This record gives sequence, structure tokens and C-alpha cells, in this order.
Amino acid sequence: MGKVITLLKLLPKMHQILLCCIVLITLVVILIPTEDANASKNTHSQLSGSLDLGRGGTQQSSDIKSNNTAQLKTPLAFRTPTPPSNTQQQVITNADAGDTPTPESSIDTLKSEQAKKTHTKHFEVKSGDTLASLFNRAGLSSRDVYEITQLPKAKKNLLKIMPGESLIIIKDEAGELVQVNYHLDPISTLIIDKNEQGYAEHIAQKSVESRNKFASATINNNFWNAGVNAGLTPNQLMQLATIFGWDIDFALDIRAGDNFSIIFEEEYADGEFLRNGNILAAEFSNQGDRYTAVRYTDGNYYSEEGRSMRKAFLRSPVDFKYVSSSFNPKRLHPVTGQVRAHRGVDYVAAVGTPIKAAGKGRVIKSAYNQYNGNYVFIKHNDTYTTKYLHLKKRRVKQGATVKQGQIIGTLGSTGRVTGAHLHYEFIVNGVHRNPRTIKLPKSLPIASSEKSKFMSLSQAIMTKLQQNKQIQLASSQ
Repeated sequence: MGKVITLLKLLPKMHQILLCCIVLITLVVILIPTEDANASKNTHSQLSGSLDLGRGGTQQSSDIKSNNTAQLKTPLAFRTPTPPSNTQQQVITNADAGDTPTPESSIDTLKSEQAKKTHTKHFEVKSGDTLASLFNRAGLSSRDVYEITQLPKAKKNLLKIMPGESLIIIKDEAGELVQVNYHLDPISTLIIDKNEQGYAEHIAQKSVESRNKFASATINNNFWNAGVNAGLTPNQLMQLATIFGWDIDFALDIRAGDNFSIIFEEEYADGEFLRNGNILAAEFSNQGDRYTAVRYTDGNYYSEEGRSMRKAFLRSPVDFKYVSSSFNPKRLHPVTGQVRAHRGVDYVAAVGTPIKAAGKGRVIKSAYNQYNGNYVFIKHNDTYTTKYLHLKKRRVKQGATVKQGQIIGTLGSTGRVTGAHLHYEFIVNGVHRNPRTIKLPKSLPIASSEKSKFMSLSQAIMTKLQQNKQIQLASSQ
């Protein structure tokens, strides 16, 4: 050591200073460990610790690459940084070296891979199935059933599952429940998710789109067949008959050559057809007379000029098959054989068919006798009274106030009759009039405050209806 110092003194002053700096830098590099060296030490200490745990510990292994070891032996100042390969990244992650955070891209990849590992199955509810038996068939536990049925929406719906319905059950690779889907209706699905906190539920709604569709038909044989051939459903035909029911008797007034056109709504959910909606506009030509109807925002129908389609009285108070006996002051009575005025109309329909009040009024009689059977009389005002005879059952009491269309009884064959029917009388100022031919009181127009808005709607949709009629006529020629 003394010789080294002697030689150092013999060197020039500048060389002495430079040599001391080199020695000092070398000592700093050797004595202060690098980050990778610390990581390596931590890894080795963890491995050693796990090996020292003996039987109670968990043995771990790590494949440390030779190039990492070589880098640890090289001073930091002379090391060239090299980006780790995919293999190196995987080794570090598996060894949990230094708790290195996982990049967001890696997390997304893991989530995507996890989603691919779920298994989805449809389970149809069979006769006699309960939620417990269906879950058991799906390989789930009674604990799952209990926890799910503690959720309000699940309890309300899943405990009432019916044969033919189905549940979609999603499980992970380990067979643990991830999600349950149950269709409440065509647009609503109950979704139950399992997470770290337990179960959570919500209802997912499909977006519903409304589209307008046009249909038109000319009657050759009967109204019903013409409508079906035009692609209308029975429900739509009943709706159309109800709209024009105050002006047209669909059992007796329809003739060959009559025609009708309508614009109605169709509802779609995510592009798939759901159901038919309301009739928005309609036109009906009956025996040369033209009738129109437009649906307004209040849900009621008005003529294209704005007059309500709902008259003060229904043209007929029952949905009948045919008229067995018309209004006839000189009719021969079918039971007694004597000439006796028939002051009403007999409507034939199935026993039990609902009978409706022709208009708003007060029940002045609700009783039974041997001639009328069960009968109901309604006084509408000082001018009009209607009578309903031979009912099977009466559903209103004397003194009650009824609305137009309210069910007051059911059709039957009580009293002196030869078969089941409704005998209906229409009285004006104490005089019996023919219910089928009498001119009914005019309906009230739409409120003046809504007239301008209605007329804009009416003109637009009726113009569209006429345009569709012309297009259909041109295409058929």
C-alpha cells in the first residue's frame, strides 16, 4: 500500500486528481446496488423464505433468465437498456417481482379472455318446475335460489314461472353462477348479476320504434273476410267496427262493393316486429256514404272535420250474430200466434254475451217477470229511454248510474221466448222507434281550444291515406 502511495506522489498533480476520481466512482458503483439488483435480492429472499417454511409453506419456483443475471453483474453506468421480451414479461408477472403494476391493455385482455370463458345455457320451464328444481337441473345450489329470491323483482317474477317460459343462465369456467336472464315481456328482461358483494338486479328495456302501415280492402262477401285477406288481425277488425259502430251496423248494413282503408301503427323492438298498435286514421265507404275517423292525442276518434265518432247512443247494445226479428208494428207473435206489434229488435248471440248500456243514464228498472224474464230499463234524459229484455243475468241495480258501453247484463232466454236473444227497445218521448233506422243525436265536436291542432293532424294523415290508396290502385292496374 505504501509503494502505491509513493508512486502516486511521483505522478503529476493533474494525474493524481484524475486517478482519485476514477477510484471514487468505481467505489460508488460497487457499493450502491441498482434497482434490478434489489429486485433480484427481494426475489431470492422470497424464494428462500418460501423454502424455509417447510411443510406449512407453499413452494414457489422462478425461472430467472441468464441475461438478467448478466445485467446484474454489469455496472449501471455501462449497461445498455434492453426492452424485455414477452417471455420476460410473463416470467416477471408470474414471479410477482417487485409488485410491478399490470398495464391497462393487459387488464382488458384478461377481461376479454374471462368473458370468453363463460358458458351460456337456456333452460325451459317444464310442467311442475319450480325455481329450485330448475336451478338444480342447471347445476346450481339451493343457496343461489335463496339469495336470488331475496331480491324484490326476482321474488315477484321468478317464483311465478310458468311452463314454456325459459331462463338464460350464465356460469364461469368453475361452474359458478355469473348471471340469470328472464324475459318479462317482449321488450323487458330481468337481469340478475352475481358480484363480489352478492346479487344485484335490474330490468333491461329494448328500444321500441313505431312505424305506420297502410291497408285497404274491398268487400266482396263480408267485412271479416275482406279484412283478413288485407292482412288485418281479428283484433284490428273489431277495433275498426267499434270506431264506426255508431254510424254503420256491421251485421246488416254491409254490402258488396263497400270498401275501407286504414293507417295503423306497428311496433318494433330492436328491428323485430312486436305487435300492432292503434288505428291512426280510417275511411269507410258504406252504400255510397263516406265515413272518416282520425285518432287524436286524447285517445278518442273524430271525423276528419273534428266531430266525435262517439254518438250519444250505440247503434246496437250487443255484439250479435244476426237479427231474428226486426221492428214491426204488425208482427205475428211466434208464441201466441196473434198479431202483436214488435216494438223492438231481437238480436241473436251466444248465451252469456255481454249486454252494454246504449248510452249514459240512470237505471229505472232492474227486475224479473214471466214475460220479460230478467230486464233492465235505462232513462237517459227526458227524451230517451232504452229497454233490455230476456237477460240471463242482471249486473246493475235500480237507481244506479251507468256509462255508455257499461256491461248491464248477459244475453239469455228468460221469460216468454222461443230461443236465446236480446229484445232491445228504443223510446223517444214515450214512442217506440226502430233502433236500427232512427237518426241518433249528433256527437259533439272537438274542443275549440284543440281544433287548430287537430285539423293540422287530420289533414296530414288523411292526405297520406289518400296517397297510399292511389299508389295501391296504380300498382293493381
